[in-house]
Amino acid sequence: MLFMVVEHFRDNDMIPVYRRLRESGRSLPEGLEYIDSWVEANFSRCFQLMRCDDLKLLQGWILEWRDCGVTFEIVPVVTSAVARAVVEPHLEPREPGPDEAAAGS
Repeated sequence: MLFMVVEHFRDNDMIPVYRRLRESGRSLPEGLEYIDSWVEANFSRCFQLMRCDDLKLLQGWILEWRDCGVTFEIVPVVTSAVARAVVEPHLEPREPGPDEAAAGS
């Protein structure tokens, strides 16, 4: 499963987190995959996309970072392609565009 992990840096100070990251790396357990991350321009939050099949791995990893002045939100997510495939059967039939209508005649 995919998870968007939202880190909230205390007082918009990400220095303790980046210091630990530089010294020790991400310290990911086997089975937890870091995909990518984005940091808000004012340094108040970081959004990390993670993948794992066992939520306990993610929860354990978060507990290891609790001493760095950061709190976490865990949001299960799916890709847009997966969401589109789920929604598609519930959409009304698509009207053919002008080019498609002309090609069919």
